[in-house]
Amino acid sequence: MQKITFVIPSRNNLDFLKLAYKSICNLKHKHEILILDDASIDGTIEWLNSLDNENLIIYQNPGPDRIGIVGMFDKGIEMATTDIIFAFHADMVAGPNLDTNILKHLVPGTIVCATRIEPPLHPEGPEKIIQNWGNEADEFDLNKQMNSINCFERLHKDKTTDGIFAPWCMYKSDYMAIGGHDPLFAPQSKEDSDLFNRFVLNGYTTVQAWDGLVYHFTSRGSRFNKYAGGAAGRNSDEWVYTTTKNARNFIRKWGHYVKHDSLMKPIIPHKYNIAFRVENCNIELLKALEPWCDRIYSDTEWLKYITTEQPNTIMDLHKRCHNLTESDRFDYDDIVVEIDGKRFGEQEFQLIQLLPDIITDSGTVGTFRLGSLQITIVHLQTYEKDLIVCKK
Repeated sequence: MQKITFVIPSRNNLDFLKLAYKSICNLKHKHEILILDDASIDGTIEWLNSLDNENLIIYQNPGPDRIGIVGMFDKGIEMATTDIIFAFHADMVAGPNLDTNILKHLVPGTIVCATRIEPPLHPEGPEKIIQNWGNEADEFDLNKQMNSINCFERLHKDKTTDGIFAPWCMYKSDYMAIGGHDPLFAPQSKEDSDLFNRFVLNGYTTVQAWDGLVYHFTSRGSRFNKYAGGAAGRNSDEWVYTTTKNARNFIRKWGHYVKHDSLMKPIIPHKYNIAFRVENCNIELLKALEPWCDRIYSDTEWLKYITTEQPNTIMDLHKRCHNLTESDRFDYDDIVVEIDGKRFGEQEFQLIQLLPDIITDSGTVGTFRLGSLQITIVHLQTYEKDLIVCKK
């Protein structure tokens, strides 16, 4: 049995973390467990320091500010001493044969993810198993549910599908080859979707093992974390802010919303070099349009917009937002969309969101109109593969 490093960031998740730790220790084979305490105030570091386990590695961010799972996962994977890493969440419980059933599929260039058993806090999907074994750690009977997971392991023995989500296992060298998480998505939210796009674009094979099982209490890092103001099924304000800002950052980077098929395999449209030229603009329209292009030229107070929006992204908005009078200075706009703010409505905004597919379907250079939009294609070069490696 090859040895794995389970990398587990945790912030104020002590009750769940204890279950995760015990379930990994209960596996038949001994693995390295690397727990990263992210400025917790719930007694996590005191509990970790009380443990006597030669396979346990502890890292602490003393705070007071959190780093988030983007930085903590990368720190933990960098620290891992084994060739194989398992990105595990503190609110997950490992099934009794998780390691064996994951590793039988793992070779270099492959990412293997476990199948999640979850309580009904999120919509059902064909990639997971819905079982209400408790929403809180004290509601979960570890011994009883290990027997239940054993039954699911036998039921789904050797079954695989093509998808990817947490928790996932891979060779450390494959992870490091693409530069880890993108700090654009710190502290968390949409960081996994960005990472999965890059895995797929780099040609890695994705495997979901249906007999490699975890029970996942779901979203306890921030979204449903009581210390952040959330609860089971109730979003924290912290999570609402980060998921909103990083949804915009995802669009800025990739040119589209997060897309995947029913089994969570990423769908990645082409990334084009797109510029918007907007007459009769205003701040609200600028805010709505800016993430959907690489540069936007407008006749509104774009410097005022930059002042308010720049704290929400590490992308330099001065390179993205310009005065409309500058639009003829740049000769590297491959696609130019001309917009009249007085005629811009819901139909036009829906077309903006479909631009990568519209451009791909057009298949040729030239100028055409869609609604009130005029679209000029100068070059059809695509850039999504330039986004694979994160250069920090």
